[in-house]
Amino acid sequence: MSSAEDQNMSPVKITLPDGSERTFEGTTTGADIAADIGPGLAKAALAIIVDGEMVDLSAPIEKDASVSLITSKNEEEALDLIRHDCAHLMAQAVQELFPGTQVTIGPNIEDGFFYDFARNEPFHETDLEKIENRMKEIVDEARPTRREVWPRDEAIAHFKKIGETYKAEIIEDLPEGEDISVYFHGEWHDLCRGPHLPSTKQIGKAFKLTKVAGAYWRGDAKNAQLQRIYGTAWRNPKELKAYLHRIEEAERRDHRKIGKEMELFHFQEEAVGQVFWHPNGWTLYSELQNYMRRRLRTEGYKEIRTPELMDRKLWEASGHWEKYRENMFVAHVEDEDRHVALKPMNCPGHVQVFNQGLKSYRDLPLRFAEFGSCHRYEPSGALHGLMRVRGFVQDDAHIFCTEDQILEETESFCRFLLSVYKDLGFSDILVQFSTRPETRVGSDEVWDKAETALEGALKHMGMEYELNPGDGAFYGPKLDFILRDAIGRTWQCGTLQADFNLPDRLDATYVGEDNARHRPVMLHRAILGSIERFTGVLIEHYAGKFPLWLAPVQAVVTTITSEADDYANEVAAELTKAGIRAVADTRNAKINYKVREHSLAKVPALFVVGAREAEEKTVSIRRLGSKDQSSSTLEEAVAALKSEATPPDLMQS
Repeated sequence: MSSAEDQNMSPVKITLPDGSERTFEGTTTGADIAADIGPGLAKAALAIIVDGEMVDLSAPIEKDASVSLITSKNEEEALDLIRHDCAHLMAQAVQELFPGTQVTIGPNIEDGFFYDFARNEPFHETDLEKIENRMKEIVDEARPTRREVWPRDEAIAHFKKIGETYKAEIIEDLPEGEDISVYFHGEWHDLCRGPHLPSTKQIGKAFKLTKVAGAYWRGDAKNAQLQRIYGTAWRNPKELKAYLHRIEEAERRDHRKIGKEMELFHFQEEAVGQVFWHPNGWTLYSELQNYMRRRLRTEGYKEIRTPELMDRKLWEASGHWEKYRENMFVAHVEDEDRHVALKPMNCPGHVQVFNQGLKSYRDLPLRFAEFGSCHRYEPSGALHGLMRVRGFVQDDAHIFCTEDQILEETESFCRFLLSVYKDLGFSDILVQFSTRPETRVGSDEVWDKAETALEGALKHMGMEYELNPGDGAFYGPKLDFILRDAIGRTWQCGTLQADFNLPDRLDATYVGEDNARHRPVMLHRAILGSIERFTGVLIEHYAGKFPLWLAPVQAVVTTITSEADDYANEVAAELTKAGIRAVADTRNAKINYKVREHSLAKVPALFVVGAREAEEKTVSIRRLGSKDQSSSTLEEAVAALKSEATPPDLMQS
C-alpha cells in the first residue's frame, strides 16, 4: 500500500514509458513509484510527469495514469526544476541575510533565473558572494519541500501579516474563490504553482549569481523600483564551468567591443537605435550586401526599390495599421492633411510593384528582392548594439507563385539559403516548421496545401527539422532557420512564410490558364534578415577575425625602417591594383608596436618590409594569430592573397 495519505482505496494502475504496468492499492505518489522500481531511481528521481503534466514527487496520484519519472538525465525538465528551486533558494538566502527584504517574482529565464526584491538599501556586487555561500549552506541543510493549498482570502491575510505586500497584491488579482498554492522549503515559504524538487539537497551547488540590476514592479516604470538579482544554474559543476566559459567567450566576442577596436561603427543619443557606420564597418557591410546581390541575381531574383514613406491608407489596407501601429514611426503631412509611416517591412510595397500591369501564370514565379530600409519603434531598453536597432536594412524578397509552385520554390529557396550560410561560415542549421495557429485566415484546404508543400520540400531534401505546432503566422505556415555560432549560441535569421492573405487584401491577381483571375501565393523570405543584426552575428561568430574576402582591411604593409617607406607604398599599390584592400603603415614607430596594433585591429595579413626586402623585392608575411613569418616574392604574395580574397561565389564560378 502507498505510504501517502490514502483516501482512495481503489487500485491505481500506473503505465510506465516502456509500456509496462504497476498496480498500487490506492492513491500513490511519484516517490512511491520510484521506490517500487528500485532504490537507485528513488534516489535519483526529481519529479514525475503524470498524463503529460509535471508534478511533485509527493503529489497524490488517485487514478490510473501514464507516468514518466524525471531525473537529471532529462536535461530540459531537470534544468527547469533546478533553476526554479534555485530562485527560491536565493530568496531564502537573501531574506535570512537581509531581514525586511520583500520577495516579488522569480521566474526561470534562458540559462538561469532571477528574483526581484523590494529593499530600501541597494544590493552590491560584493553581496552576491555572501548570498551564494548562504545558498550552499541551505543546500547542505536539505530543507524538505512541501506544498499546501490555502483559501485565497486566508493567503492574502497571511502574506500581509508577514509584511509581504507584493505577494498579497498578486493573490488579490486572482479570481475570488481560487485556492492558492504555497510551497515550503523548511519553514520558508512562497506563493508558487510548482512543481519543486523534494528538498534543497537535490538542487546541488552548480549555480552562480551573476549580476544585480534594476527592475520595476510588474515591468511598469510607473510602479515601485525593485532590485533584480540574476543567476545561472546547471545540473553539475562541469555544465556550470562550460557555461561560464561561454559567457566569458561571449564577452570577448561582443560585437560592440570589437566594433570599437576595429573602428566599424558607433551609436549616439541623437539617433537612438540607428547605426553610424565608419569606413571599415561600411566596407564589411557593403561586401556582405554585394555578395548577396550577386547571389540573388544568379538565383533569378529581380531587384526593386520601394518608398520608405507610404500613406496610412496602404498600411490600413494591408492590416499593419491595426496590428503593428505601435511599432511604426508616423508623421503628419500638414499641408496635405495626411498621415504617412516609415515602413516597418517591405511586403505591401512589393505587392504594389506586382500589381502594375497584367500578370499571367506564365510570368510566375516572379521573385522580387529588395535591400529594403525599414524602421521600427523598439523600446529604448530593448536596444542592443547591432542586434536590435530601430533603423535597419533587410535582404528581403517576395516570391509570387501559384499554389502548385510552392513545393518547387521552397526547395529552391532552402538550397539557396544553405549555400549562403555555408559561404558565410555557418554549417550547423536548425530548421523549425510552424503549422497553422488557432486564429488564422484562409480555408483548411489552402492550409493543407501550403503545409504539405513546405514539409514535403524539407522531406524531399532530407533536411532535419523540428515541428512547431500552432506557431505559424495567421496568414500561413512558415519555416524558420536558426544558426548556431562558433560558441554554440543560436540566432534565428532566415525565414520562409507562405501568405494567402496579403495578396487578397491588396487585390493582387494573375490570369490563369483558364483566362480567369486568380490570387497568387506570396512567399515572404529572408536569408540574412536584418543586415545590421547579421553583421553583428558575423562579428561575434568570427570574433572579428573575418575570412579574407570579408575583412575591412585585408592587408597592411608596415615598415621596419624608414629606408623601406617607398617600397612599402609600392607594395600597397600592387595589392590595391590586384583588388586587395591594403594600406601602408610608414609611421616612425617600433615594428613590435605596429604589429600589436594591427593584430588588435584584426588585420588578416601583415606585410613586413625592411631594407633587405626592398632590395630583393620580397615581403615577409605574418598572418593574424600566428607568430611565424613566411617570405616570398612580391609577385607570388600578391597572387596568393588575391586568390584567397576572392568571394566564395566568384571562386566557384
